[in-house]
Amino acid sequence: MTDLRGSGAATGTGIRSRPRAVLPALCLTQITSWGILYYAFPVLNPTITADTGWSTGTTTAAFSAALVISAIAGIHVGRILDHRGPRTVMTAGSVLGALSLLLVAAAPNPAVFLAGWLLAGTAMAATFYQPAFAALTRWWAPDHIRALTIVTLAGGLASTVFAPLTAVLADHMSWRATYVVLAGILAALTIPAHALALKAPWPPAPPSPAHVPGGSDAVVRDKAFWMLAATFTLSSFAMYAVVIGLVPLLLERGYTATQAAWTLGLGGAGQTLGRTLYAALARRLGVTARTVTLIALGGITTALLATVAGPYALLILVSVLAGVVRGNLTLLQATAVTDRWGTTHYGRLSGLLGAPAHAAAALAPFAGALLAGPLGGYPTLFALLAALSLTAAATALGTRPQARPLP
Repeated sequence: MTDLRGSGAATGTGIRSRPRAVLPALCLTQITSWGILYYAFPVLNPTITADTGWSTGTTTAAFSAALVISAIAGIHVGRILDHRGPRTVMTAGSVLGALSLLLVAAAPNPAVFLAGWLLAGTAMAATFYQPAFAALTRWWAPDHIRALTIVTLAGGLASTVFAPLTAVLADHMSWRATYVVLAGILAALTIPAHALALKAPWPPAPPSPAHVPGGSDAVVRDKAFWMLAATFTLSSFAMYAVVIGLVPLLLERGYTATQAAWTLGLGGAGQTLGRTLYAALARRLGVTARTVTLIALGGITTALLATVAGPYALLILVSVLAGVVRGNLTLLQATAVTDRWGTTHYGRLSGLLGAPAHAAAALAPFAGALLAGPLGGYPTLFALLAALSLTAAATALGTRPQARPLP
């Protein structure tokens, strides 16, 4: 069932087709996919290592490999999305996600465990934000910011729902049985949701904007595109290293584990708040100014965390502000292609743009932990990450697309 409204649209015909079931279905599947494929692992990992005798480094490396595979596979997924839409990709991703967790649950050794996570990484590329954003951008443009905001707000609940659920399951059964149950939940909720809610005809791509001649190949050759890729890669590395490093930073300063956990958790609440503010920010700042401002603010909040040792209430405030910035950065990346080059080749361009940033995000926690020791502690690491964010803000100045045809 479709809802035909307005003009200006995703089809390029003046009529915009919006399947009514898409938005609630994607809210459900983002909560479920992120909650089970991503957030369940850190809850179960201590039990996995205790039961199997595998090292934490081994199991965590397998999970990180999944995130790297997700970044690489996202490039191919983007091309498929542009031409065929999200239904086949996201349904297949849900099937693969459930099968990958069954393989993880049955893994008799680290090699099979790694193979399961590599399959899970491919499933992540087909079910996480990128394909959902592509679907909403094509069906909802030019009013896609509202739809993207709703889905990211829902996605933000993934850890709230599935981290406690995973912990409860693990209290009553083995980690292997827990993953079997979670695989069943993933299959039961996401396979039919993707197969049924996304079956509406995929609107034809609108023509490229007048300032984007030459199609996606010309965009990829544009210096602005690679400056934007560099900007998001540096920013993502810094942002994820900060998130993972916040608890050890506070422990190093003498705060309790509970205080550190509350600081991190309230930062997550700030992230949700930040996503509700993005539409207003987008109305007031142009795309380049918005990019520079948000990434620079990320650097400033990281610098404050590096230098402010207390009081505790002030650290909570800084963590919340950092979360607000992170929430905006999620939507900034989701709208970066559309704001500069339109929706015509959104899938391919967002896949190319996001691959290095996602890989950086996957490697950041380990690189941060590796650097903290030689640097003399987490405050110095955070100072370095702040400088990295400010460097990213500087590169963002070069992300304005060329207005003339490329040679």
